[in-house]
Amino acid sequence: MKPRLIKEGIFWMGSLDWDRRLFDALIPLPDGTTYNAYLVQGQDKTVLFDTVDIPLVSEILDQLQDVERIDYVVSHHAEPDHSGGVPAILEKYPDAKAICTEKCKAMLIDRFEIPEGRFQTVVDGETMDLGGRTLEFLHTPWVHWPETMVTYMKEDGILFSCDLFGSHIASTDLFVRDKARVYEAAKRYYAEIMMPFAKLIAKHLERLAPYDIRLIAPSHGSLYDEPAFILDAYREWVSGKPHNLVVIPYVSMHGSTRMMVECLTDELVQRGVGVMRFDLSEVDIGKLAMALVDAATVVIATPTVLTGPHPKALYAAALANLIRPKAKYASIIGSYGWGTKVVDQVAAALPNLKVEILPPVLGKGIPKMEEKKALSEMADQIAERHQEL
Repeated sequence: MKPRLIKEGIFWMGSLDWDRRLFDALIPLPDGTTYNAYLVQGQDKTVLFDTVDIPLVSEILDQLQDVERIDYVVSHHAEPDHSGGVPAILEKYPDAKAICTEKCKAMLIDRFEIPEGRFQTVVDGETMDLGGRTLEFLHTPWVHWPETMVTYMKEDGILFSCDLFGSHIASTDLFVRDKARVYEAAKRYYAEIMMPFAKLIAKHLERLAPYDIRLIAPSHGSLYDEPAFILDAYREWVSGKPHNLVVIPYVSMHGSTRMMVECLTDELVQRGVGVMRFDLSEVDIGKLAMALVDAATVVIATPTVLTGPHPKALYAAALANLIRPKAKYASIIGSYGWGTKVVDQVAAALPNLKVEILPPVLGKGIPKMEEKKALSEMADQIAERHQEL
């Protein structure tokens, strides 16, 4: 695509990756993604904020063909989907400097072997005058790597936020127009990438609160010309209370565990507790992660495979442990044939979750009256605890 005018002297550049369906060999991209870069022209200096992923560098070079001078290329984050074009930009503009944090500089040298003399590092809160446009560089470590920062442009009220507030979605809408679609994509992005750092993000949101932010320009997805839309969403995802919701990731080989899941679901619904179930044999992990943003309780349901949990149940436990949802309670249900160590192994896979483990329910073969009663009691315990949220 050709550069797109945001306002006088400020242009969107980058790539729309319509067909990409997997990120980091892990994260599903049902709607593709975008790699956003931004060209800002001051009276004295011209800056490019971020670039694109390595396979698409030729696109941003085409967009820059009529730009005679770039003084700085800001690398907010060293990950190649943002910094993949930095070496090519520095080659095209031999007088340009790469601006980044000290940690980012080290990562870019490691990844791209950029000469050290091409860098200009900035400290937290440092400002730069482009001539009529003032940049303030704000370090935001662990959003979502340790070297990241964002940039605030004072006169225009623009926050160049890199991955913060991003959404994996390919769209020709320069600004957010389909709010429902963007909300879901942004929540998926938060769940999969940002949720492990929720406490740090809360502090960054607090720091950004006094700034007059009139436009948020992330490195993935559409721009927010109504910043409250995404700021309010992040405040809820990061700091809001868990919902009256139980998420049940499950896998069932011969139907017994599924019967237990159906029994628990019915008992919970009768008590006014919401339930979201995910069949791990064909789950979209993004959907599961999104549900975990809101869940107060997680119940992992698994059959026993050679005395241990099904590998896909362990995968779900590992995912929950990795992204660290704000759930308050967790438990395990499942079936076995002759012996099981499911509870110990699943619980051991959840060290990062600060949850109360409710008494598990395991049954030999299909659930009998004893297991059904225990599932009913589990539903009672969950409903009582959810009233305290």
